[in-house]
Amino acid sequence: MSYHKITIVGNLGRDPEMRYTPSGQAVTNFSVASNRQYTSSTGEKVKETVWFRVSAWGRQAETVNQFLKTGSPVLVEGRVTPDKATGGPRIWTRQDGTPASSFEITAERVVFLGSRGDGGGMPGDPESFQGGPPDDGGFEDDIPF
Repeated sequence: MSYHKITIVGNLGRDPEMRYTPSGQAVTNFSVASNRQYTSSTGEKVKETVWFRVSAWGRQAETVNQFLKTGSPVLVEGRVTPDKATGGPRIWTRQDGTPASSFEITAERVVFLGSRGDGGGMPGDPESFQGGPPDDGGFEDDIPF
């Protein structure tokens, strides 16, 4: 038996986008930027940003879409969704010819970290929602984008 889980903390890079699968299941996609700052061996300050594309499903998708916006701080727990062709991150070439990749995560839990004023909070409890895609083994075929 194999199992993996990834946890990221960062800020939404754009407003969430919610759609429905043909079977009526809500799915919301959003991007999260996770920043790291450190000092190199030469004393130079280095800023590093890693981007993740996150998919939330069901009630969690609806809640994320309703309460989060660009800049909202979040913690996401989930599993990495590999590219079917490569088994790794999704890789493509940008319009300017430079290579790009994205790490894709299917959210199992999304925790809103900010206050209500910055779009991170929401009325009522809890401030985290759990859920994932239907466990029928073929949900990827239902994604409408």
